[in-house]
Amino acid sequence: MERRDKRVILCLAHMSGNEMKYVKEAFDTNWVVPLGPNVNAFEQELGRFAASPCQAEWEEKIGNEPYPQCIQAHESDPDKLWPDALDMSCLAGKQVVALASGTSAVHLALVALGVGPDDEVLCQSFTFCASSHPVRYLGATPVFVDSEPETWNMDPELLEEAIRDRLCRTGRLPKAIIVVYLYGMPAKIAEIKAVADKYGIPLVEDAAEGLGSRYRGQVCGTFGEFGVLSFNGNKMITTSGGGALVCPDAATRDRVMFYATQAREGYPYYQHEHIGYNYRLSNVCAGIGRGQLTVLREHVAWHRHIAHRYAEAFRGMEGFTFHEETGADSRSNYWLNTVVIAPEVRIKNQDQAYKATVKGAVGGAAGVIHQASQARTDCEPNDNVEALRLWLDACNVESRPLWKPMHRQPVYTDSPAYVNGVSEGLFKTGLCLPSGPLVTDDDVDFIIDAIREAVDKG
Repeated sequence: MERRDKRVILCLAHMSGNEMKYVKEAFDTNWVVPLGPNVNAFEQELGRFAASPCQAEWEEKIGNEPYPQCIQAHESDPDKLWPDALDMSCLAGKQVVALASGTSAVHLALVALGVGPDDEVLCQSFTFCASSHPVRYLGATPVFVDSEPETWNMDPELLEEAIRDRLCRTGRLPKAIIVVYLYGMPAKIAEIKAVADKYGIPLVEDAAEGLGSRYRGQVCGTFGEFGVLSFNGNKMITTSGGGALVCPDAATRDRVMFYATQAREGYPYYQHEHIGYNYRLSNVCAGIGRGQLTVLREHVAWHRHIAHRYAEAFRGMEGFTFHEETGADSRSNYWLNTVVIAPEVRIKNQDQAYKATVKGAVGGAAGVIHQASQARTDCEPNDNVEALRLWLDACNVESRPLWKPMHRQPVYTDSPAYVNGVSEGLFKTGLCLPSGPLVTDDDVDFIIDAIREAVDKG
């Protein structure tokens, strides 16, 4: 397989051309601050999206129609986006606060729920650290719950087992539950919410990877007490960096906003009676988000189209299983496409896996990383998975292991965990493949051909 000049990246949001209008307005009016007209409008538009009904014609479109030749807004006027939102009375009270990141949204949800030292929060183990680190910010203890094998998200039965055991051991119920929509796949949210409601524990949905995913027609991130959204550069839409918190009502929104703006009291000088945070989204970044919202549907459509292409290809490859949505309840945005590789699949040059330490952050992570002192750890992907990652990298194709479960992370060694082996098994055998609006049909063909060539049939 020849190396390509083009780098096929894992996931990157795509600009629509509408963003510059709002960014220009921010500079023209000198609103280059973490508040302003774009922030207010972005929050209102997100609120309408959160309450939007699942339109049958859209469901048909994203499932069957080919992707347009170029990404274009489905509405020229953002004020017309999801106009029927307020007809859903059960969601009409939802309010949105635009924030600096999805992680800050998780943090403020926990602050609003009163989480503090000595409290416990039930967290999904199979995910990124952004949903558990904020628990530690507040001095509380994350209690990890493993996944079920269908959606790869929190196991409802194991969740209830964990709640009962924590009550027995500590005499108190956990303060909150944080469920994640891993790689955009809807969790078994009806069952999880039923457990949360049974014990009166507030539910926080980390929908950072699930923007545009739906469960029984309802937007993911709107079932629980709080919903977390992310607009990082690799998400379904981007503000370059940013996030939002979906709140249950206006009063809670005001409380979250208070903490997001340094918790300033109502005096003509700065008076602080609570610890606050500098978490508001910039008016410039919000302008980017407003333009991005106009192409969210098209982005979801293309992610689903790419997923269909991968799924069809892997059906004919022994030892490879593509992760697909199951049943009629879930509509995944397929933020990232993932495949599980059987341990018996042999990859060319597999004996070279983990022979050298990684020199830079795998997956394009920014910033500074600590250089690894050794190539291997006690919990890592199988040799054939790492060998395939290296093979694809040599073909100029970016791929990445699945999330390493939080209960196997050294920083959480002392945290309680309720496990069933699902997340560890998936971490050892899974790989994320290039996804997103910039991945073309030709790219998918190239990637699949590269994987076929990588398999050692001898």
